[in-house]
Amino acid sequence: MGNSVQLLSDRVSLIASNDTWMEGTAIQQLLKTAELPHMCRVAGMPDLHPGRGYPVGAAFFSVGHIYPALVGNDIGCGMGLWQTDLPLHKVNIDKLSKRLGNVEQPLDDSWGDLLRQRKQDQAIDCDGFDASLGTIGGGNHFAEFQAVDDVFDSTALEALGLEHKRLLLLVHSGSRGLGQRILTEHVSRFNHQGLAAGTAGFDDYLQQHDQAVRWAELNREMIARRFLQAIRAEGEVLFDINHNLVSSKTLDGTAGWLHRKGATPADQGLVVIPGSRGDHTYLVKPLESAAGLYSLAHGAGRKWQRGDCKARLSHKYSRDELYRTAFGSLVICGDRTLLYDEAPQAYKPCLSIIEALQDAGLIEVVARLKPVLTFKTHGECSA
Repeated sequence: MGNSVQLLSDRVSLIASNDTWMEGTAIQQLLKTAELPHMCRVAGMPDLHPGRGYPVGAAFFSVGHIYPALVGNDIGCGMGLWQTDLPLHKVNIDKLSKRLGNVEQPLDDSWGDLLRQRKQDQAIDCDGFDASLGTIGGGNHFAEFQAVDDVFDSTALEALGLEHKRLLLLVHSGSRGLGQRILTEHVSRFNHQGLAAGTAGFDDYLQQHDQAVRWAELNREMIARRFLQAIRAEGEVLFDINHNLVSSKTLDGTAGWLHRKGATPADQGLVVIPGSRGDHTYLVKPLESAAGLYSLAHGAGRKWQRGDCKARLSHKYSRDELYRTAFGSLVICGDRTLLYDEAPQAYKPCLSIIEALQDAGLIEVVARLKPVLTFKTHGECSA
């Protein structure tokens, strides 16, 4: 193990090299979170950045209590990687983009039977949010067609069933307004206090939380299926992971609760760690380790806060220049503010995140992917 596991206190570790860009506010939030009652261990990932009171890109282990505010409002947010049946040599980016004109509206009646079956199979009963199923949302959420750029472990790739000459689809979204409603109702009742195991509030939150996680997984499936339908392709999911949730976990013989806020699980097989829309995505094999609380970075991590990006970039880049990346990939984003807020320059280099995780002995890289087409929104998008 290298020098990328920094012990900030007896309860706080940070996975980062000396060269990893890290904002001081994020570290302060990490240390402050460790002071919560019943909090035993906290681990910051190399993509750590400040959040609303609590850091994003971290995992938190507590005993006897859970903290819904650490999970946040986008319960179940995560990523699904799909493989299409389209050979890469037949992909025309401009033609691809023209077929994505109707992927943001609520799903029509033709999806009804599939939705009903999925909701029944997964015991999802969340009235009032069906109109959002199959929609990406705002912020850093996206759907991105990708291609394998380099292979480092062909055996692992074959075991996953990934064919490197086919077009891939990565979907990043969560529970949309459902997660927001759950957190808002909880904070109105309990503020930011933790919930003791076995209490009515604890059981009620976990029941709603688990519903939202399943809803988010269904949402990503519907997004993927409608994008596949739009480009007239078939596809299959290779894996789907959540990085905003709380789940039971035993660490060093102690049973407790592992909260992840923008942290990818390291105990569920292969995962992806994407960069910005102008950077590589890495398919990695986690090496289970308690050093990172069985968690990894979930992306490149922001350098700049939203709202600051347009002022930093508008005098250097025109909007037209931001619609194409250094890879030659295409960006679809009709929201002018979002176009700048999610620009590659606003994020850390993804390779720096990967190298920190490698140096910490937490991952092995299986393959490197590159963007082909990134879809954010055709117009002003909702959160």
